[in-house]
Amino acid sequence: MALELAWYDWVGLLGTVTILFGFFLLQAGRLAGTGLIYQLLNLFGAAGILVSLIGKFNLAVFLLEAAWMAVSLYGIVRSFKARSKVPQA
Repeated sequence: MALELAWYDWVGLLGTVTILFGFFLLQAGRLAGTGLIYQLLNLFGAAGILVSLIGKFNLAVFLLEAAWMAVSLYGIVRSFKARSKVPQA
């Protein structure tokens, strides 16, 4: 029996790998938790996992990933606001 995955399953797996990769880079000291790249990895990873719910909806996962995206968006906005306050030389 072969494992058959739909396109949305692959998107969800990619989202999971994206979040875990960002978390690994954070723990390895290669990314800052407040950095734009880390926030974008979380945002797109969570979006991928949300897409995977097309196949089989799960309310708990939906709420977790929606909150994950909201917090990531908050971090992105904060990052841009902090950059705009830095005086240019």
